[in-house]
Amino acid sequence: MSWRWRGVPFDLLLAAAGVSLDLLMSGQARTGELPPQYTVVPLALLVGAPMGFVRRWPLPTALWLSAALVFTDQIEAFSSNTAQMLLLVAVGVTAYSAGWRAVAAAMTASGIATAINLADPGVAFTANAWMYSAGLALFPGIVGGYLRGSVGELERRDVTPDVLLAAGGVAQTVLSTWTSWHSGAQPAWVTGLLVVMAGLSLGVARRLPGLVFLFQAILLVAADGYLPEVVNTCLVLTLIALGVFAMRVASWIWTSIAYLATCLLAAIAVVGPDTEVTAFRAAVLCALVITPIAIGRYLGVKQAAAAAERLRIRESTRLTVAQVRADQLAERERIARDVHDIVAHHVGAMVLRASAARYTAPDGPVADALTDIRETGHQVLEDLRGLIDLLRDPERQPGLLADPADVVRESAERMAAAGLVVDLTLDPDTAHASLIARTSAARIVQEGLTNVLKHAGPGTKVRVCVYSDGDGLAVEIRNGRPPTTIERLPSSGRGLAGMRERVRALGGTLTAGPDEDGGWLLAANLPAVRGTA
Repeated sequence: MSWRWRGVPFDLLLAAAGVSLDLLMSGQARTGELPPQYTVVPLALLVGAPMGFVRRWPLPTALWLSAALVFTDQIEAFSSNTAQMLLLVAVGVTAYSAGWRAVAAAMTASGIATAINLADPGVAFTANAWMYSAGLALFPGIVGGYLRGSVGELERRDVTPDVLLAAGGVAQTVLSTWTSWHSGAQPAWVTGLLVVMAGLSLGVARRLPGLVFLFQAILLVAADGYLPEVVNTCLVLTLIALGVFAMRVASWIWTSIAYLATCLLAAIAVVGPDTEVTAFRAAVLCALVITPIAIGRYLGVKQAAAAAERLRIRESTRLTVAQVRADQLAERERIARDVHDIVAHHVGAMVLRASAARYTAPDGPVADALTDIRETGHQVLEDLRGLIDLLRDPERQPGLLADPADVVRESAERMAAAGLVVDLTLDPDTAHASLIARTSAARIVQEGLTNVLKHAGPGTKVRVCVYSDGDGLAVEIRNGRPPTTIERLPSSGRGLAGMRERVRALGGTLTAGPDEDGGWLLAANLPAVRGTA
């Protein structure tokens, strides 16, 4: 499945939620003389279905909803309320996920559409209304930008609830208090600004639950004294803030304090001068206030359990990796012991016998051969110890007993002493190649010359070339026809395969096969990073 479609179920859910919201709010909408059944569903699809595209194409969605808001306002459909609410969501998502040009376009379209929605026929559009229209488009953009910034510290998938809380809070406060803004002593734009801020503050309630709860409490007390018409709306926002507080704050002490404070605030909001206070009504009020705490606590426990499960999975994965690593190290240790016990024993015995024979043999070719066997055996034991150390501790950096160029020359000299006619060409520029490439080239020369000795025998002419080839190293080992028919030495058949694996690990290529003169050609190309040796 393409990554573009991994969120399709969530997008379908957003679209269904938008359509359902409009059906709930505008179920009795009428347009002209048409009966409701011909207008409700089409208008619900017009303003609600675009929410399915808001995550992928937020700016086009915001522009569409702006046009839908103007259209539904002109035909006096109740769906304009839904379009206004969802437009705020689209602006917030645009500010969160798009660039500043897209945000400016979304906020401009939203401000114009909101102004048209608020304008009444025959009534002059005041400066306060213009300020409200601009503010209503601006604040979702501010919230989206805040959620996008580094101060948020929440993952991308966790931001959607914040945007929905902010947009839903603004929609709730605006739609339920708009008609009362001019009834207070303060200017209408002040009331409108506070109402919008009260709704938007829910967008940061998950991050700053204590401050948002305190802010809502202050607004509730202020509304009770200066604008009683909006007290119920402020009480709803306070209960929502209380639920988020209970979800985010684990301390039962602070939750209890917030509960008692909310009970007092609710009593201030619902108890009037003529209200008869009874024990039953007080119990109902306390039970009403405890509901958001119960919901918030439940959601908080679910989130904590999910976080604990994710932590357990990460820890289990880490322990599993560590156990696999320990098992690998144990297996390497076992292999190292077996290699040491088997190979080192036989090679050591061979070296001791060659040394003893050297002291009893007269000077001559036989003595020289025994000396070479002894020195080669010592070299094998040294290499074997390094290999065993590497098997026991894979993290250590393997060291070289000699410079790779010296290893190449030594190999050529040893094979020449064994009877091959070796012509070595070693380019000085190879010293600037990476150490791992030069080391691999030296090992290939060693293995290649050994194969020539095994399969072609003494007296065979061999030309070895190691030179720089562009940004890498090239190794060529070309031997002629065997001078005589020889008895082939024992071979495991793993030498060529090992060279191929070594070259492949470096990203190079290796070819081996007969040449046009009846001999054999081994060629390898090794990538090399230029630098110091």
